[in-house]
Amino acid sequence: MSTYKTILVAIDLSNESDKVIARARQLADGNAAGLSLIHVVEPVSAAYPIDAYAINISKLQEEAIEIATERMADIGRDFDIPANRQHTMVGTAATEIRAKAEELGSDLVVIGSHGRSGWKLLLGSTANKLLHGAHCDILTVRVGD
Repeated sequence: MSTYKTILVAIDLSNESDKVIARARQLADGNAAGLSLIHVVEPVSAAYPIDAYAINISKLQEEAIEIATERMADIGRDFDIPANRQHTMVGTAATEIRAKAEELGSDLVVIGSHGRSGWKLLLGSTANKLLHGAHCDILTVRVGD
């Protein structure tokens, strides 16, 4: 029987997210009932050096959130994780993941590492920041090559 009851799974919405969720599900004894998903969308203004006068940054941000929310819903359906446990946030990944884990009373956060998508760039700083401020266990799941 698992010692983890409330697991927050941080995903980058790539195909490699499935492996991270599957590992979290194993830790929850195959039951998705204790799993919640989180994806953090970086603020568009911080992620891209764009001339604020050239494009509508708020519209780009809204579109990024909408696309992420739709992808999250697809993944949630695939793993039987209801919409009320799918969290799409905007901000700095480590900060938002840590805050959501505390809010949910999570006893484990599961994230991917060494992915070809966002995780390769994300893991170094995100995992480190997450580890140093987390109130619960952190598990990194090797994905990709």
